[in-house]
Amino acid sequence: MKIKIILVFSAFYGLATSLFSQDQILSAFSKSIELEYKGEYAKAIGPLHEVYTEKSYEMNLRLGWLSYEAAQYVESADYYQKAMALMPYSIEAKLGYVYPAAALGNWDLVTAQYKKILEIDAQNTVVNYRMGLIDYNNKRYATAYKYFEKVVNLYPFGYDALLMFAWTNLQLGKSREAKILFGKVLLMSPEDASAKEGLSLIK
Repeated sequence: MKIKIILVFSAFYGLATSLFSQDQILSAFSKSIELEYKGEYAKAIGPLHEVYTEKSYEMNLRLGWLSYEAAQYVESADYYQKAMALMPYSIEAKLGYVYPAAALGNWDLVTAQYKKILEIDAQNTVVNYRMGLIDYNNKRYATAYKYFEKVVNLYPFGYDALLMFAWTNLQLGKSREAKILFGKVLLMSPEDASAKEGLSLIK
C-alpha cells in the first residue's frame, strides 16, 4: 500500500512541478478533448504538447491514446511506456500500450503486457478473454480453455466468453460440454450463426 501511495503522489507531483500553471494545463486538456470529439486526433495532440511535462502520468496516457488514434503507433507506444514507468501498477496504461503494439504487429509485446496485468489482477476478465483469443487463434486450445473458463466462471451468462468457451470445448473434443454451452449462447442470441454452426458439428 505504501508503494502505491508513493506512486500516486509522484504522478501528481509531476503536474505540480510543471513549468505551466494548473489553469494552462486545464485549458490544454479542454482544447484537446474538444478536438478529439471532432475526430481531429492529430490536432488534439497539439495543445498538450504546448504544456507537456514528461513526469505527468495523465499527459503521457492521453498522448498515448491520441497518438494511437492518429495512427502514430511508435509515438503512442513511447508515451504509454512513459506512463507505465511513472505508474508501474497502472492497468489502464498497460491496456493502452497493447493497442499500438498490436497495430505494429508485435504480438510478443502484447502477450507480455497481458501477462504483467494478470500478475497484478489475475481475475481481469478483459485480459483473460483476450489471452484466450490469442491462444485459440494459435490453436493452443488447452491454454485457451483455462482463460475462457475463468471468465465464464466470473460471468456465466456473458456472450463473448461463453461462445468462445463452447468452441474451445469443441476443439478439445468435449462435445457434451460444447453442446450445453452453445445452447446457453442461443438463450441470449436465438439466431446466433456461430452457435448454430458449432452445434451442427456435434454428432
